[in-house]
Amino acid sequence: MFTLLFTTASAEVYEGTGYGYHQDGIVLDVEIKDNKIVDIQIKKEQESDFAKPAIREIIKRAIATQSYEVDGVSGASLTSEGTKEAIEEAVKASGAKLTKVEAALNKKTKLSRQADVVVIGGGGAGLTSAIAAYEKGASVILIEKTELLGGNTNYATAGLNAAGTSVQKKLGVEDSAELFYEDTMKGGKNRNNKALVKVLTGKSSAIVDWLLERGADLNELTSTGGQSAKRTHRPTGGSAVGPNIITALSNVAEKDKIDIRKGTKAIALVKNNNKISGVKVKEANGEEYIIKAKAVIVATGGFGANAKMVEKYNPKLKGFGSTNDPAIVGDGIVMIEKIGGALVDMDQIQTHPTVLHKKTNMITEAVRGEGAILVNKDGKRFIDELETRDVVSKAILDQKGKSAFLIFDEEIRTKLKAADGYVKKGYAVEGTLEEIAAKIGTDAKTLEATLNKYNEAVKNKADNEFKKKTLPKELTGTKYYAIEVSPAVHHTMGGVRINTNAEVLGKNGRPIKGLYAAGEVTGGIHGANRIGGNAVTDITVFGKIAGENAATYSKSVK
Repeated sequence: MFTLLFTTASAEVYEGTGYGYHQDGIVLDVEIKDNKIVDIQIKKEQESDFAKPAIREIIKRAIATQSYEVDGVSGASLTSEGTKEAIEEAVKASGAKLTKVEAALNKKTKLSRQADVVVIGGGGAGLTSAIAAYEKGASVILIEKTELLGGNTNYATAGLNAAGTSVQKKLGVEDSAELFYEDTMKGGKNRNNKALVKVLTGKSSAIVDWLLERGADLNELTSTGGQSAKRTHRPTGGSAVGPNIITALSNVAEKDKIDIRKGTKAIALVKNNNKISGVKVKEANGEEYIIKAKAVIVATGGFGANAKMVEKYNPKLKGFGSTNDPAIVGDGIVMIEKIGGALVDMDQIQTHPTVLHKKTNMITEAVRGEGAILVNKDGKRFIDELETRDVVSKAILDQKGKSAFLIFDEEIRTKLKAADGYVKKGYAVEGTLEEIAAKIGTDAKTLEATLNKYNEAVKNKADNEFKKKTLPKELTGTKYYAIEVSPAVHHTMGGVRINTNAEVLGKNGRPIKGLYAAGEVTGGIHGANRIGGNAVTDITVFGKIAGENAATYSKSVK
């Protein structure tokens, strides 16, 4: 409901509420004078970190156009609608008769069309690359085709894997880059590019410090599948790692005044005399032009949201859903292939085992890392819950109905913000063990026996049934939760072939001069299976390498 908050000699302020992603709503104070919106202040909101900029963008558009009927921000449709609803409610309560103004909000004027380094893609890899290049003394332009920064990194929840870090040492966890390397190679079925994995694991500790220094929170540890040590670094309280890193890096990029152009799409790489010389781009208004560059970094992500491309390279995944941001369609891979870049492991596509059944909402691996178990429709465990994602996915698909139930207790919900969020969003059924058994359609006595057997295994530190090595805790108490899950396309391990300098390789095996790539757009690092938590390491480690090397290279180009 609206509220007239106060009146001054010059204006009246009205409160409006709209409902976006979070159930508590978006509350705005709208200042109105002489039938005009003078100002809008955010009073309360609990939207996702990556969606928060959408509120500010909608406010800016509403003030500029004097209308709440403005275009939403792609990638944050619910937040956009909630913000518009709040403005509409306040304006209608005021009785103001707004006169719409045609404001060219997205028109870009007098923008530079030349830089030392152009970065394509504003996710974790792109932002890391841009900052690293800038800190090496290069002029940088970052282009992002959507109106929000973050890409797939916004959906990264579990954490960042790293070994031998300052955080691990502080918490008394023993680990090493060598052990991390062995786990990654084993998880990837030894199909990984060994040299790239050496870089990934060897530089993982340093990237944690680099991110901490730039405002990221990676001060808590948990376990994920395929790890021999507690090395998954995440924000305090177990909140999602991706939005935390994107917020930190966005703040750094803003402070450094890096030229970031949202709503600008790269449509082609420009190559002259066998080296990259720029990027052809297209603005939202249809204008096309070339940004000249001495070096280009492609950080556009994989192709997990492109169902046709997924089917092309792995026909077995036809019809699968996806956890990916809708913008992750493989356009960077296509652009690089067109100018002679080599591809690798394109058929290696990972499914995430725990995605809300028949939906696209991913349930983070950290829930299992904290001690949740998986049971089938008969109420029985069927797998080591912390096996690699491909193994757990296959095991779930082998169960009746091709789904399973993730069972956790109140302690896990309290400890892990993500788990608490799933409950609040209505993803879980809850109650006593007997009550949730009835709700998921399984036998209560069987489910109780399963939990008792598992708790005995935790007590004895030995899971004789499924040989689970990491047994975090017993599942106890009087209140439990169950979420039905099944696999969906999650990560594309294949992509552009790069070397340890993050240089893109041509089909002849030699680097394409001036062209670099980082993140999920690349292939070879994860082999046949990506271990949970390794993607965030990948995008930041190789993003930093790409940025630094692109900057160094640009200084050698006349």
